[in-house]
Amino acid sequence: MEIAIQHGPGNAAAKVQLGPGESCTAEGGAMIAMSGDMAIETTTHKKGSGGIGKALKRMLSGESFFLNHFTAGANGGELWLATTLAGDMMQTELNQENLVVQGGSFVACDPRVNIDMGFQGFKSLVAKEGIFWLHLNGSGKVIVNSYGAIYPVEVDGEYIVDTGHIVAFNDTLGFKLSKAGKSWMSSFLGGEGFVCRFAGKGTVWCQSHNSTSFGRALGPMLRPR
Repeated sequence: MEIAIQHGPGNAAAKVQLGPGESCTAEGGAMIAMSGDMAIETTTHKKGSGGIGKALKRMLSGESFFLNHFTAGANGGELWLATTLAGDMMQTELNQENLVVQGGSFVACDPRVNIDMGFQGFKSLVAKEGIFWLHLNGSGKVIVNSYGAIYPVEVDGEYIVDTGHIVAFNDTLGFKLSKAGKSWMSSFLGGEGFVCRFAGKGTVWCQSHNSTSFGRALGPMLRPR
């Protein structure tokens, strides 16, 4: 599977080139276009199997109930993928590693990569960010997306990131949710609320914009139906 991210960082799309009989697992609704002989199988979990429990978990994390599995024909094929919000996309490759991805940022992966979900604690519910984040593990390529530009932050020690700007991070990093300022009042009056305090060594991928903040700003300007 060869991946080329095009038209980023503002309106990125992923061009996925598959060899003969090769497959790609993608979030439901992510496909823009594909080769004419591409086969599609829709399941609630891995290709060739169901998994209602895991599908419900993905919905809680902000992802689709269904996953689409695209398989190229005898001559290989081409698949174009995009996301709902305008922004960037990134590819990374896991080698028996674990990657934690925020709800809504998963786009596609190699079928060998397992997709599961982890509960991040009740504080994230109060923060009005994702209660659940996806846990990807195994070996293979992964595509994630961001709202706005996406960039890596290398952590060696401690680092603080606003919860709404996290795209993904290595699970070699420990983290805890806490208030941004010294007091709850200063945290919320300053507009920050909750942050993630990372500790250890690894990478956090951040997005330049916050979809939740954008929705709150846009909401009062929308006409009620």
